[in-house]
Amino acid sequence: MKRPFYQRIGDFIEGKGFYIVLLLCVAAIGVSGWFLYSSFARSSEELAAGGPAKITVTPTPMATVQAAITAKPSAAPPATATPKPAATPKPSAAPAATPTPAATPAAAPTSYLWPVQGEIITDYTVDALAYDPTMADWRTHTGVDISASAGTEVRSVASGTVSDVSSDVMMGTTVVVDHGGGITSVYANLASVPTVEVGDAVSTGDILGSVGNTAIAESALPDHLHFSLAQDGTPVNPLDYLND
Repeated sequence: MKRPFYQRIGDFIEGKGFYIVLLLCVAAIGVSGWFLYSSFARSSEELAAGGPAKITVTPTPMATVQAAITAKPSAAPPATATPKPAATPKPSAAPAATPTPAATPAAAPTSYLWPVQGEIITDYTVDALAYDPTMADWRTHTGVDISASAGTEVRSVASGTVSDVSSDVMMGTTVVVDHGGGITSVYANLASVPTVEVGDAVSTGDILGSVGNTAIAESALPDHLHFSLAQDGTPVNPLDYLND
């Protein structure tokens, strides 16, 4: 039995449809390629007809370049000298201080009073040794021991200034008077408390203290005053200075 026409057309399309579609695609690509080629060819012809574009470069004038190369930079303006400040005048030197005249040293006394009245029981001796009954040996003696009862007033042999009051380990309570001219007098074996202090000014005959028994180094002797004189620190014989 013969199939209807439309069924045969459908069977054909179903069996050959792939190839038909492929053919149509190829045809479409060909047509598109032709149109593309035609457009490119036409653009090339128009460009050839118009001629290549020209670019005009205007060169820089040589004179301007040469002038720019050879032109020397303008000299820098001279620096303005900064004025120096005027020197501050130095103050005039202060007037030299008037030197204070040195005090005239006091002259040494010309006469000396006996500090106490009594007998000499130990002489001054520095060139020969004398026996010391207290220390039981032979030694020098730089002063004189004047016999006087304990409590007897001891007087300054000349005017001067008390320079020292001390309690000597060996010679007991001691007073030193500076008489000027390098002369000093020493009064030892005094009672424990003298009547003067350091810095006191004394006149000839002023009371310095009293005879005591504080000198351990001379404790074997009777009551007495140990008295000595020195010239510039060197012991001298008191009997050469005391009034007769």
